[in-house]
Amino acid sequence: MNNARQGGRLSRRRFALALPLLGAVAWASPGLAQAAGPQRASRNLMGTRVDIVADGGDARRLQAAIGLAFDEMQRLEALLSRYREDSVVRRIGHAAGRHPVAVSPEVLAILRNAQQVWRESAGAFDPTVGALSGWHFEAGQQAMPAATDIAAALRHVDARKLRLDERAGTAYLSERGMQLDLGGIAKLPILAAGLRVLEREGVANALVNGGGDVLASGRLQGRPWRVGVRDPRAPEKLLGAIEVEGFGIVASSGDYERGFMHQGRRLHHVLDPQSGWPTSGVHGVALLARDVRAVNGWGTALMVQGMAAVPAWSAGHPDVAVLAAGSDGALWQSRGMAAALKSIAA
Repeated sequence: MNNARQGGRLSRRRFALALPLLGAVAWASPGLAQAAGPQRASRNLMGTRVDIVADGGDARRLQAAIGLAFDEMQRLEALLSRYREDSVVRRIGHAAGRHPVAVSPEVLAILRNAQQVWRESAGAFDPTVGALSGWHFEAGQQAMPAATDIAAALRHVDARKLRLDERAGTAYLSERGMQLDLGGIAKLPILAAGLRVLEREGVANALVNGGGDVLASGRLQGRPWRVGVRDPRAPEKLLGAIEVEGFGIVASSGDYERGFMHQGRRLHHVLDPQSGWPTSGVHGVALLARDVRAVNGWGTALMVQGMAAVPAWSAGHPDVAVLAAGSDGALWQSRGMAAALKSIAA
């Protein structure tokens, strides 16, 4: 394995493609148990910062609900993370080729979703890319495997060998050496679970933001939530803002999140299951929808498939607004995205 820091500079500053625009909101003090302004809190989860904003009601009730939402997201992360030895994902990998592993209904649902996206994307999304474990994109630990190691790992990347038994409640990787990586499909359900906890606790107006994936319900101080979309060609600038009220999701994927430069090429965490290398051609994708399942996993799949696949996918998913940026600076957006993306001054 070669340390990538020997071949190029470290990664540039990270920018999420989508970000909440909260403006000049008057934030309430957590210590005030009275009807006041919105509450917010942040924690590090799933390798990124997760922010929650809750509006409506007294500050203590909102903060308590936020705490419960974070607890639920941490619980799910502990089940689904491939970086934790005690996670279900790691247990499934350790048992590969030997025996099935009992999983909870919520984990089984995410694995079913992963299989569905794998089928519909013709393998562009593959939850078994965890076998390509020689890649490391964490700050200070960037590393790339040798070509021979990539070739060897690719023999264990094949979602057809992920067997789910609905009646028994088990998951099984049928070949030794296989590993799961649910990073491209677990984050949105985890964020959505946090939002459901807030709703269960009576918080009708809330926003959850995790590394460029934004889920919102209700409104912020009587107005729609606003989510800014960065210009991938100049991430310090915004292309515009999307207004979300009721319930909505802005999901984004890109090569900006975790990666490094090596010999003039941007290497990042979205891996092509066919080549074993980071994708190229698509710099970032933003998807706007009202259903998590409509977009979950598809940011990753479209980055693998490339810019040429985006218009056809968009035509087949008319309920999802799409923005895609090519590595060459080209931008493509669906009619739905063009209608939803408003000028910041608007």
